[in-house]
Amino acid sequence: MFRGSCHCRSVQYTVESIDDMWHCYCQTCRKTHSAQRNTAAKVDRKNFAVTAGADSLTAYESMPGKLRHFCSKCGAHIYAEFPHLPFVVLRAGSLDDDPGIRVSRSVWLSHNHAWLDEDPSVPHYEEGVPPAP
Repeated sequence: MFRGSCHCRSVQYTVESIDDMWHCYCQTCRKTHSAQRNTAAKVDRKNFAVTAGADSLTAYESMPGKLRHFCSKCGAHIYAEFPHLPFVVLRAGSLDDDPGIRVSRSVWLSHNHAWLDEDPSVPHYEEGVPPAP
């Protein structure tokens, strides 16, 4: 059993198992997460439960029939779904525990932007943001 939550911890959930995990670079994920990519995980509905803060979840229909659920207090995305399908797409960045599974693929790389790619030649820091040079 794995736990997860939004940034303000108003919304909390449990996951019994994750079937698959991938990085998505599509424009919709980039825009809704304000990040280069979203790491998503397929979870059967029977293995996913919101344990606190269900009343804080708000849904946004990003395309016909697809709902993206996020915390109305802090804005953190928790999961997406097509309600008629037997699974949800969990936003793996909201997990509090290591699920033991790793990313199996990257999708929608045609939507990636080079200005967001990590450059191994620039300085890297374990913590904090040092002053700009």
